[in-house]
Amino acid sequence: MAAVEAAAVERMTSALFIEKSWRSASATRFWGLLVLAAVIASAGVVADSTATVIGAMIVAPLMTPILGSALAVVLADRRHLVRSALLVLGGALLVVAVGFLMGWISAPPDDFASNSQVASRISPRLIDLCAALATGTVGAFALVRSDISDTLPGVAIAISLVPPLAVTGLLLRVGRYHDAGEAALLFATNVAAIVATGTTVFLFYGVRLAARTAGIPVGDLHGRTLAAVCAILLLVAVPLTTGTIAVTRDRQLADDATSIAKQWAAVEGWDIATVDARGGRVVVTAVGIPPVPAPTALRAALDDHGMADADLEIHLIGGATRHCPAHSTQCT
Repeated sequence: MAAVEAAAVERMTSALFIEKSWRSASATRFWGLLVLAAVIASAGVVADSTATVIGAMIVAPLMTPILGSALAVVLADRRHLVRSALLVLGGALLVVAVGFLMGWISAPPDDFASNSQVASRISPRLIDLCAALATGTVGAFALVRSDISDTLPGVAIAISLVPPLAVTGLLLRVGRYHDAGEAALLFATNVAAIVATGTTVFLFYGVRLAARTAGIPVGDLHGRTLAAVCAILLLVAVPLTTGTIAVTRDRQLADDATSIAKQWAAVEGWDIATVDARGGRVVVTAVGIPPVPAPTALRAALDDHGMADADLEIHLIGGATRHCPAHSTQCT
């Protein structure tokens, strides 16, 4: 097993355990930076600016109490575990509230439907869990090894904490509750991954023994505590697996519908701009001038090719929007 010096554990506890007093240096730094990061992230999402969102990731201090929770688990320090967990929860609610307020001030007319920052955070998949596990490992490793602490800005950019929460608040404001839940799931995924990998790294480096050497109180670490950490990780993985399957299905559905839509549009000399699939619903955007292609013809063509269970939404640029429900011959 790798070993860490007692001085390193003292440095880690000082860096990760935020003081209880609201007026303490660590508490004011955490809440001040978190509010600023929430405003920056929300503004970046509204403006669809990747650079601004990355700036929020670097400023955001949420990684501190999350890794603090992992360290408290390893040290079996219930007091700091509860405090760190409450800081994570309170901080998350604060960012969501700031996002909601920013959405109330400047929500776009399309309710963020065309926003790439939102789109990238409302379909969490297993690959996101894998990335979070790797990034959490690097973050914990950088804390244990002070000689590689310069990697922490990269960790802040790689792990997505504040932006998904900002997206959650913005989407709650415009009534997109399901997508808001998906963005919150991405945040929960990253938190679970950081706690799990942080716990593993700290145990691997013998933090408990070094803490005893440094005179830091260390409680009894029970197997059920570690089992609970693993259970939380597995619990998060279930909806991510479902999401991965859904995304794969949507991609296949969009691919299958593309050629059919192009043939349908060509009848009246129209062009297909995009064909997407969202939650099992085919969304077609066509461009042209009247007369418009018959929407029922596309509905029938999809049915003939085994896509009768998929709802169809057609956006006609130069015409209007048509909705063609599954198992129906009518379009409205």
